Amino acid sequence: MTNFSAFMIGAPHSGSGKTLLTLGIMAALGRRGLKVQPFKCGPDFIDPTLHEMVVGLPSRNLDLFMMGGSVCREVFAKHCCDCDVAVVEGVMGLFDGSEASTAALARLLNIPVVLVVDARSAAESIAALIKGFEVFDPELQLSGVILNQVGSKRHVQLISDSMATNCQSRLLGAFPRESGFCMPERHLGLHMGDEHPLTEDQRAKLADAVEKYIDIQALLDVTRLPRGLWKSAENNTAPQVRLRLAVARDAAFSFYYQDNLDIFADLGFDLCFFSPLVDEHLPEGTAAVYIGGGYPELHARQLSHNSGMLDCLRNWVLTGGPLYCECGGLMYMARDFSDQTGTVFPMADVFPLRMEMKKRFSSLGYRRVTLAADCFLGCRGDILFGHEFHYSAITEGEEDIEQLYVLEDGRREGYRSGNAIGSYIHLHFGRSLGNIRHFYQSILAHQQKGERS
Repeated sequence: MTNFSAFMIGAPHSGSGKTLLTLGIMAALGRRGLKVQPFKCGPDFIDPTLHEMVVGLPSRNLDLFMMGGSVCREVFAKHCCDCDVAVVEGVMGLFDGSEASTAALARLLNIPVVLVVDARSAAESIAALIKGFEVFDPELQLSGVILNQVGSKRHVQLISDSMATNCQSRLLGAFPRESGFCMPERHLGLHMGDEHPLTEDQRAKLADAVEKYIDIQALLDVTRLPRGLWKSAENNTAPQVRLRLAVARDAAFSFYYQDNLDIFADLGFDLCFFSPLVDEHLPEGTAAVYIGGGYPELHARQLSHNSGMLDCLRNWVLTGGPLYCECGGLMYMARDFSDQTGTVFPMADVFPLRMEMKKRFSSLGYRRVTLAADCFLGCRGDILFGHEFHYSAITEGEEDIEQLYVLEDGRREGYRSGNAIGSYIHLHFGRSLGNIRHFYQSILAHQQKGERS
């Protein structure tokens, strides 16, 4: 049984700098020739792409609400089995989110926590804050602390001396306030990794700074664990008949959970990516279409002007083709939507909905979905799990369309038009494998029916 390092990077609150330091630590570890497997706690789509930008491997979401504990452990075990270091970036404050918090995930995985603490405007009081995190949950392994935004060596010394007297956690480093690193942001958060918000040169300089100000070897030492703590189950259930799933992926549509894509592939689908921005036709042999979320509002004019793809998708649904879309995909499949300037952009008109971009987010939070009717996603009464976060809102047409989803607060959602289903909710299928098997069988039956007719 060999050892390797695994740890959660948490913080007392959002904005502490954990994403930037996570990227810098990953870059520094990779520079040492170590294979780093990244993970992200929570439902975030953006941070995993930044992880992949740095380490070159897909980052995996671990979300206790959407995936459940057993699936989170399985995903973690499967993807850290051959790495040297597993790094999990937390979400919000360490204890925020109750049963789906960063702390809850760290306890479930039995991995230590490294706490990133913003030290601006305080000195010895930082030790009191750290002490509070040490004793708040005795089951949590708080193994080390990294100070961020420190102002001087004297500032670090004051905190270090107070920690030595009052705290158990090891001080692993202190990152300076004037480090010169920043990450560009927009309305849904940081820029995506494939937009290269940090250039290769900036990533190298960030790794240099992390090596200078953080004791990477000490970090590895205090987070060393026996690899055999996690065991991955084998999955040999893929059907022999493969179906082609056309997945929209480009600058406008990029919000996909990697494990969702893997689940589709494992359960009988060959994924074929296409671009609604530039392609005019679906991939040859398409059996079903999947359009995820992203930033259609940033590319509205180009999407609206690509009439070839809009006509193709509209005709696909009119002739009974199965189509599933989420959030940004729903906006694209709507009649039209308007941006924050009031400019209206015609879209596919699969769903008779008018949508409008707002200045603040319209909805945010986890969603437990009960199916109100049989559909290709499952049977009436089935429960699905997801997350909702968007700035747009439906302004017309919602009352004129069938709604398949019943949410816990009684709200209806999940719109069906023909054989198309669209929703604002991003579903994770980690704890709903039976629904993807149902989806596969529904698509297979639809395809076979078409071949006979």
